[in-house]
Amino acid sequence: MSDSNSHSSGDRGGSEAPHPQAGTRTYSEVRRGEQRSDNEGIHMKANWSETKNPYLPDLATVIGVIDETPNIKSFRVVLNDEEKMKRFSFEPGQVGQLSIFGVGESTFVINSPPTRMEYLQFSVMKAGEATAALHDLSVGDQIGVRAPLGNWFPYQEMKGRNILFVGGGIGLAPLRTLILFMLDTRKDYGDITIIYGARSHADLCYKEDIEAWGKSNDVELILTVDANSPGPPIREGFVPTVLNEVAPKPDNKVAITCGPPIMIKYVLQNLAQLGFNDEDVITTLEARMKCGIGLCGRCNIGSRFICKDGPVFSLAELKRLKFEI
Repeated sequence: MSDSNSHSSGDRGGSEAPHPQAGTRTYSEVRRGEQRSDNEGIHMKANWSETKNPYLPDLATVIGVIDETPNIKSFRVVLNDEEKMKRFSFEPGQVGQLSIFGVGESTFVINSPPTRMEYLQFSVMKAGEATAALHDLSVGDQIGVRAPLGNWFPYQEMKGRNILFVGGGIGLAPLRTLILFMLDTRKDYGDITIIYGARSHADLCYKEDIEAWGKSNDVELILTVDANSPGPPIREGFVPTVLNEVAPKPDNKVAITCGPPIMIKYVLQNLAQLGFNDEDVITTLEARMKCGIGLCGRCNIGSRFICKDGPVFSLAELKRLKFEI
């Protein structure tokens, strides 16, 4: 694991930038069915490495900067090539590489949903040289974008099922894209529950989204902070503890979690104790990615590459790969 909390936030080694219901298949069954005959990985929608020079980024312009927390900023960008921007497509959970020319590039999830294509949003936690350089960007600045990369959440297989999101800190970023996508296609899904926590009120990301979700009849939102801090009264306690207190039933439910590795570890344990099947528990991994396309081997787990075959995995897959969070 790198020094950031989720694959939506940290530096990736400083690589220099170039100038179930009946009849429902489980997530792992879907992935196994989608594997290529040459066993090199999962088919990717508009996979970057299959459409152009995989190392050459597209130029993009920052059109918005949002201060999420004292050390996290969200950047809204559009590709400079208007035709490419119009054609750009991705799936919830896919990631991209952002380049600061002459400094480096880092991997972040695209945390805006594919149902809202006015811009692409990436959230960056300041954690190293490249992310510090990103934090210095302003509206109008230029960056490089290599995207989309990796696999995505199996939202098609989740239709008709209840959804439980469990997130911590910047780990809400990859969940956000799927939450917003499901809210935009609300009739396709059952109950949606969000358990989200951070160290303090100030460390809660996406406060406008949180406010909207709290007022919505479409989701059940449960917020928590590790300890008492200035702000509206909400629960106090670590996310895994709150998960046990809420005790969601696993019936026809898929659980999706992302956050600091220690949080994910205990959330997975608690979901098992609550009766969730490994096939119905999905998480996103982070590793020190460099190339982003599965060539350098830096992020491999067994025969898989997190940047290419992930970052989304079911708990059943991780157990088969003997990967421990």
